[in-house]
Amino acid sequence: MAFFVMKIINIPNIITCFNLMSGCFAIYFGLNSYIGLACFYIIIGAVFDFFDGMTARAMGISSPIGKELDSLADVVTFGIAPSVLCFDLVVSAAPLFTSAAETIALLSFVMAAFSALRLAKFNCDSRQTLTFIGLPTPANALFWIGLSSVARIDTVKVFISQYPAIYTIIVFVLMILCSLLLISEIPMFSFKFKAGHTGWAENKLRYSFLAISIALIAICAVFDTIASSFAAIILLYIVISYATRK
Repeated sequence: MAFFVMKIINIPNIITCFNLMSGCFAIYFGLNSYIGLACFYIIIGAVFDFFDGMTARAMGISSPIGKELDSLADVVTFGIAPSVLCFDLVVSAAPLFTSAAETIALLSFVMAAFSALRLAKFNCDSRQTLTFIGLPTPANALFWIGLSSVARIDTVKVFISQYPAIYTIIVFVLMILCSLLLISEIPMFSFKFKAGHTGWAENKLRYSFLAISIALIAICAVFDTIASSFAAIILLYIVISYATRK
């Protein structure tokens, strides 16, 4: 009986490990310039991250080990992997202006450190039960997936080829801003609902944001750049959260 109970308890942790493995795959493919696959595995990791928590709540399971394991997995999938995407964005312009750009690109991993700090802060912050304080790491990862997609649009490629130094500065400025947003004190809404509070009146902000997000994805799908919509969606999320902060 005890063995059976232990197997049930481990199910959410197993799902969390799949999240961690997805992050490892994303890092591998990102460092080998398979950016599409890297983005794919970050998204798969996000799916596992969603279901491990859902499974734990459905089973009424909560353990310190599961909480720490979840944060460790998130550091890999939503901290290091997005930093690899940032690294690739800078390295892609390296041959265009300086051989030292690859070394400079290593600064991208500053974002991984801020992601780890954000996750540690989340674990110690009792305020973040139904809302977030600071940019959630999965949202940051989605932003960099979108940015990686934008960088592969033909008109953007032309800009990169003509102004590689300016492009690199823009990438680093965005990386610094995202890093600071991760540990900021800005309240950001989540899609967690209180029991019995799923109606329009209590959640019009969430439902409106979801509707706009679907519209943005549909528009980008017309131009065959669905992933690029993620950057716009996360920017919208940040702006709305800041504008409606209490």
